[in-house]
Amino acid sequence: MIRILAFLAVVFALGLGFAWLADRPGEMIVTFNGYQYQVTLMVAAVAIVAVVAAVMIVWWLIKSLWNSPYTISRYFRVRRRDRGYQALSTGMIAAGAGDGALARKKTKEAAKLIRSDQEPLINLLDAQASLLEGDHEGAREKFERMIDDPEMRLLGLRGLYLEAERLGDRNAARHYAGRAAAAAPQLAWAAESTLEELTERGDWDGALKLVEAQKSTRQIERDAANRRRAVLLTAKAQALVDSDPNAARTAALEANKLAPDFAPAAVIAANLLFRQNDVRKGSKVLETAWRAEPHPDIAELYTHARPGDAVLDRLNRAKKLQELKKNHAESSMAVARAALDAQDFSTARREAEAAIRMDRREGAYLLLADIEEAETGDQGKVRQLLSKAVRAPRDPAWVADGVVSERWAPVSPVTGKLDAFTWRAPMERLGQLIESEADVAVPAISAAPSAMPAEKAIDIVPDAAATKPAAEASNGMEEEIAAASGDGAAVEHASEPPPLPDDPGVAPEDQAEKSPRRFRLF
Repeated sequence: MIRILAFLAVVFALGLGFAWLADRPGEMIVTFNGYQYQVTLMVAAVAIVAVVAAVMIVWWLIKSLWNSPYTISRYFRVRRRDRGYQALSTGMIAAGAGDGALARKKTKEAAKLIRSDQEPLINLLDAQASLLEGDHEGAREKFERMIDDPEMRLLGLRGLYLEAERLGDRNAARHYAGRAAAAAPQLAWAAESTLEELTERGDWDGALKLVEAQKSTRQIERDAANRRRAVLLTAKAQALVDSDPNAARTAALEANKLAPDFAPAAVIAANLLFRQNDVRKGSKVLETAWRAEPHPDIAELYTHARPGDAVLDRLNRAKKLQELKKNHAESSMAVARAALDAQDFSTARREAEAAIRMDRREGAYLLLADIEEAETGDQGKVRQLLSKAVRAPRDPAWVADGVVSERWAPVSPVTGKLDAFTWRAPMERLGQLIESEADVAVPAISAAPSAMPAEKAIDIVPDAAATKPAAEASNGMEEEIAAASGDGAAVEHASEPPPLPDDPGVAPEDQAEKSPRRFRLF
């Protein structure tokens, strides 16, 4: 567009010049070699312009002839390059589609038309074709050669990382990821793998530096970076509790500042403050976390903040927590536990029943059974409450990748992922009542499974285990009662399922009148 405007401007200027000369007639006399030439001024101007145009045309012709060999070679070179890029494009599409034969064919064609040092994508297509052909050893060699090229280094490390992951060699994969993360912290795959390695070996300072680099390169959002820093600082504080309490306190307080609603950070920060007799500040940390999200660990630490307090003092502190978060099951459970310790059974019973109304779950029924046993000692009611606890949904716990843990951990023991544990209820038990007109046979079980040690911190049991047929659990419990009674008889096939082991019992004549027949999954 600019060239067109410039050309129009030149033509317009020439037109104005010739019009100006036409309005001012005159003659021009030129004497050369004894001859005198006399022409009008307009003719002289036209002649000068024509001579200049002729000289320019002649110069263009001479220049074109002089550069013709280069022009012809450049034409064929550009054509060859276009054909090479076309072959490269077709090969990349074929590699993406999984056509190894076409990808190899186009790789050879592109390599003939374009030099690999001019176009690094040929090396990538060559390695991809080897992978599609199943030549993983050859592909690894090609990726290793890419590492020597600064332009292809990250691509080679990525290829070697994926190959190591395919072979299950996590050490090699993390080695390549670490080299890539050192060269380019903005690479998500490299940073995440390196972060898993650092957290697995407990290098919390290195992990914090890597998260800071991710934040500075805007690889992760600010909120996500703060959450990761809070998790890492909490893990660091846990590791330094015994060796360096001051550094642990600093890390825990920073973690609590970054994520005030993160219960593990609040608990360890308050615990360290309590150890240093700073009860006021520690209580404030726990109160802030309790307002955001009540947690039983917070309630336990808050009520026992001062070891020398009487049971009534602990009850008052539990009631203070309840005032901070009213109409919440955890608040009622905290007051009920403290009231049970203080022998205030009416308050404990009232709060436990309130917790069941708000959140029907196993722990509330177990607590109510403890209250019943401590107050009345009525074993029938206790067994009835224990039966309800078996059927109730499970209490919340720290769950990550199918692992249920009583205590929080910074990384998953299965995948090594950071901040994988979440506080939630594991998969619920099947506790519904099923009514059927047909008889249901209950299979016999020869022996009950042995119990896991109670002191284990983490139960490596996936949530899916909660979906096992509940009849098996019921039969196992019946066998234990039969063994305890000394008859030693195994549970046999029957058209009617026997009563539950924790059932207070029903008179045989009343049971015979029941219709239709029923059985419970638990």
